[in-house]
Amino acid sequence: MPESPSDAPALLLSGARLADGRAVDVRIGGPRIEAVGTVGSLGTGGRRLDLRGYLLLPAPAEPHAHPDTALTAGGPASHCPQDVRRRATESALLQLSHGATAVRAHVRVGDVQGMGTLETVLEAGRSLRGLTDLTTVAVPRTLTGVAGADGLSRLRDAMEMGADVIGGCPDLDPDPAGFTEAVLDLAATHGRPVDLHTDGADPARLARLAAMAGGLRPGVCLGPCAGLSRLPDEEAARTADRLAAAAVTVVCLPQGLCSGSRLRGTPPVRLLRAAGVRVAGGSGALRDGSNPVGRGDPLEAAYLLASQEGLTPEQAYDAVSASARAALSLPEVRVEAGFPAELLAVRGDGLAGALSLAYSRIVVHRGRVVARTSAVREYRDSGAASGLDLPRQGRVDSGHGGGP
Repeated sequence: MPESPSDAPALLLSGARLADGRAVDVRIGGPRIEAVGTVGSLGTGGRRLDLRGYLLLPAPAEPHAHPDTALTAGGPASHCPQDVRRRATESALLQLSHGATAVRAHVRVGDVQGMGTLETVLEAGRSLRGLTDLTTVAVPRTLTGVAGADGLSRLRDAMEMGADVIGGCPDLDPDPAGFTEAVLDLAATHGRPVDLHTDGADPARLARLAAMAGGLRPGVCLGPCAGLSRLPDEEAARTADRLAAAAVTVVCLPQGLCSGSRLRGTPPVRLLRAAGVRVAGGSGALRDGSNPVGRGDPLEAAYLLASQEGLTPEQAYDAVSASARAALSLPEVRVEAGFPAELLAVRGDGLAGALSLAYSRIVVHRGRVVARTSAVREYRDSGAASGLDLPRQGRVDSGHGGGP
């Protein structure tokens, strides 16, 4: 029987570098960090993991995934329960290997798939406990008019089944305001957060949505809102102020489209941040019909926010870690005593370098190493590098049998 986080042996992460440049040892006991000290200052009776050459960071979280359609780029998505469960499990483990120890999965309910897909994704989430935290968003198609009655019934069924969040795409409903009102009313009744797909291209519609969402503050996420970047500057600034006043989180998808979006691109993230809007970075489609090359990698999302949207590496990583965790109502993580042991070790000596070449990774969830990805870089012997002490990416001496 696998160990639970509470009875797992103590773990010492030795010689890791933090984002502020310090080299430290980190002792973990159970699901939390027990102590952080200078290298060699902490003892442990458990395992030791040598992290020399690694940067230790709070783990990312994935606020926008579509496991029911993931990995289907080669053809139409099968709704057979066995296929859905395989895709949901494989995509969650892939995102875990990238560093995301929590995933919010948007799952369609109603239509041809009925409630079976949601039930299967919920089963996959239960089977993944201890490796990653998978939460679900129930996504109906319509909630207004004659067809909307069935959608509302399906949403109530989804809440009874255990869906964690209420979602949907108001833009696709004949009455977007009515759709939003129905979702918010149901969320208030059931005590659930809200996560809606919208392109954000209509400022009046987005203003009404923000005004209605204010009553659920701060439990409302909107994304990908790429249409905001196409508005005139003054209009976009006013909209950003309204979103900030309503405490709405914007989840952008810098890696590409998702199944609920019609516009490609990223909202004006710097303008949103300047207005006080929390901006989280998500992945969206993972190798499906919307983005056949989607990677589901939060560090790539951060890389794109830094390289194309003008955020600093620190701001970009915040979007996929601290802000993404806050969007999912997860506890804050710092590499300090008392905080959850949700950590990502990335080969590199600084955040900018890690976002540029984040190949080797070690993931800690609830105090245990749950995923490792190793890359070995080798070159043919050459006089060009002789005596230059150039960095190499390879395996580290494990020390005490616990290395990567």
